[in-house]
Amino acid sequence: EPRVPDPVTRHPRPPFPDQKQEHPGSTEEMDPRPDHGEDSYRGHDILLGQAALVTGGDSGIGRAVCLAFAREGADVVFTHLPEEADEADETARLVREAGRRAVPVLCDIRDEAECAALVDRAVSELGRLDVLVNNAAYQMSQPDGIAAITTEQFDRVMKTNLYGMFWLTRRALAHMPRGGCVINTASVQGYQPSPHLLDYAMTKSAIISFTHGLAQMVAERGIRVNAVAPGPVWTPLIPATMPDTTEFGKQSPLGRAAQPAEMAPAYVFLASPQASYITGEIVNATGGTPLP
Repeated sequence: EPRVPDPVTRHPRPPFPDQKQEHPGSTEEMDPRPDHGEDSYRGHDILLGQAALVTGGDSGIGRAVCLAFAREGADVVFTHLPEEADEADETARLVREAGRRAVPVLCDIRDEAECAALVDRAVSELGRLDVLVNNAAYQMSQPDGIAAITTEQFDRVMKTNLYGMFWLTRRALAHMPRGGCVINTASVQGYQPSPHLLDYAMTKSAIISFTHGLAQMVAERGIRVNAVAPGPVWTPLIPATMPDTTEFGKQSPLGRAAQPAEMAPAYVFLASPQASYITGEIVNATGGTPLP
């Protein structure tokens, strides 16, 4: 067995079974089941003693980040929606199995008051707040074009992806010590928008701009702001929001979608003391699709 896995064949490649779920989707019902690093992620105390807040930590990239942060020594507060309670329990189990504190919080980040209460609870529960990961997002594919994007959908995408990020970051910065950091989840969509994800892609472009601007704004305070821009990642959001999943990820040069476990190391690196001179950066994790 080679010590370094082949990135082309390491994880399942399309075609996948055709599958459709109601939003927000279920990890248990996905085929193949996503890999969050349960059996593969090995920690090295890179984040020992840190306190992190992760939005959308119940499944997908968020769960993988919570797992990796915990195995690196961080305590984690993370959010979920009411219909994601079972998923959140599994994330909490993985964090506690790593010997760290897990605090799942039911929170709709489209509400400003809930965002403020979330940050305050994270500080209260963990005693400090070193890392904020703005990861929660909403998308819904509309292959029939802009006329099919209702104002209700547009509001949900904007409020979840942008307003929530803004409100949480503003509140968190009031508590964050020097050396703290904000990590946002951007996307390949922020640079190369797919027409059927028009409103979602708009928000991801805005997240990139927010990351660049805020990094400059808070640099003198000793706080870093970066983002990760994933390409296609196999999470419950895909069967819950995409019309066809059979060829998902095939367009990447590696020929497959990423697993959530393959995103988490980028977040660990950006949160680590080793990344102390890196701010205002977008780490592209696209499987080879070139981005600026």
